[in-house]
Amino acid sequence: MTNTNPTQDQINKALWGACDTFRGAFDSSEYKNYILVFMFLKYMSDVWKDHYEEYKMQYGNDDELIQRKLQRERFVLPENCSFDYLYENRNDSNIGEIIDKVLAKIEDKNLAKLEGVFRNISFNSDKLGQTKDRNRRLKNLLDDFASPILDFRPSKLGKVEDVLGNSYMYLIGEFASGAGKKGGEFYSPDEVSELLARLVNPKPGDRICDPTCGSGSLLIKVGEQVKDKDGSRSKDFALYGQESNGDTWALSKLNMFLHGMDGARIEWCDTINNPQLIEGDHLMKFNIVVANPPFSLDKWGAENAETDRFKRFLRGTPPKSKGDYAFILHMIETTLPDGRIGVIVPHGVLFRGSSEGKIRQKLIEENLLEAVIGLPSNLFFGTGIPAAIMIFNKAKKSKEVLFIDASKEYQDGKKQNRLREVDIKKIVSTYQNFETIEKYSNVVTLKEIKENDFNLNIPRYVDTFEEEEPIDLAKVKEEINSLEGELTEVRKEMQQYLEELGL
Repeated sequence: MTNTNPTQDQINKALWGACDTFRGAFDSSEYKNYILVFMFLKYMSDVWKDHYEEYKMQYGNDDELIQRKLQRERFVLPENCSFDYLYENRNDSNIGEIIDKVLAKIEDKNLAKLEGVFRNISFNSDKLGQTKDRNRRLKNLLDDFASPILDFRPSKLGKVEDVLGNSYMYLIGEFASGAGKKGGEFYSPDEVSELLARLVNPKPGDRICDPTCGSGSLLIKVGEQVKDKDGSRSKDFALYGQESNGDTWALSKLNMFLHGMDGARIEWCDTINNPQLIEGDHLMKFNIVVANPPFSLDKWGAENAETDRFKRFLRGTPPKSKGDYAFILHMIETTLPDGRIGVIVPHGVLFRGSSEGKIRQKLIEENLLEAVIGLPSNLFFGTGIPAAIMIFNKAKKSKEVLFIDASKEYQDGKKQNRLREVDIKKIVSTYQNFETIEKYSNVVTLKEIKENDFNLNIPRYVDTFEEEEPIDLAKVKEEINSLEGELTEVRKEMQQYLEELGL
């Protein structure tokens, strides 16, 4: 029997095609929320439908027992809150209002996991156009999601969370690519997230945190990297995150849910000025802390640093206009004594002076810094500048720092460059082996870094200069003479043609 189930690519293509409903009406940085929420609603409806059919086969017409069983599922779908219900009402003049009411009921019924997730989105908003245009767009959206390709029932797709998790990552990657500078605010490129996840190498039982989690892609990658002894993906870990943008926070909650990680605790808050991951009167501590914070954030809250009740800035206060070290210091303070930190930074963090230089010096003198990895340029959405990864290790034993210059090994792309699997493997292997490789990496003593005034600029430690081959002047002269001879012959031929034409 032929397998007619859609492929991952077909599902991704159909979902991306559904965006045509909104293209031209407003920017992808806004309409992404409508597409992703609708995908989530369709997922819940199809899974619920499958569960109902399963119980129906087991218990026949005992609807009371079926309903009791359904109420114990991972989530509960209230009556008249399914995609099928909305599709049946797709021609109603108030379809936007109907969708909003359905989302509100779903949230109320699943408050523990979905509280506040839909509060910043309305399908009855003028943002979607005046009533007639809005109704047309929503009807088209319902028609698109009614496609057999977007049938998300587990009985059809198998492990639906894996398929839709991949689709979700695909969509937010495409949205970030089209959103320009705004794209980098909510999404870390997949390959960079994969690299950082492998570098921090989480273990079963770890508590993992991303204090600037965006839509959650990096946090999920680190969670997926946790492996049991047999090499299979483990479920023995806990995810935590904080995100300051309400829309992006909602995306991260949906992302966790679709990846089967809805036990993650994601807080909507300002990590520096009002952190919410707190135990008692202290910041929560984690085994692994990763982040891709906003590069050189202006107005990050320097005015509150001196009175910070969590004492995160005892090593110094970063400059008002550059918040990079504010996030790094927060990450260090929230890491357990045996924990590891992986943070993506602009290169200026490695060498800028003044207060940043003093903070950097203290972190190095405390022997917390383990590795500095230079990445290729144009990897990130919204900026072409190259970035680096800094790895801090609170349980570090050696008094050396590994520098890796991976800036020249990547796949060139039209819009963005990409790290290939071979590039990721080389970086991770070099880090794990802590080895010096000519023109690629160097293990450097703290003494040498001190001699360089605690400047971490990678070219100071990794010489990637390639000598050009010596020029054979005699051969060049011979080639010039040959070309001049050919040019003389061509001129003679041209003159002959001109004379024949009487010119």
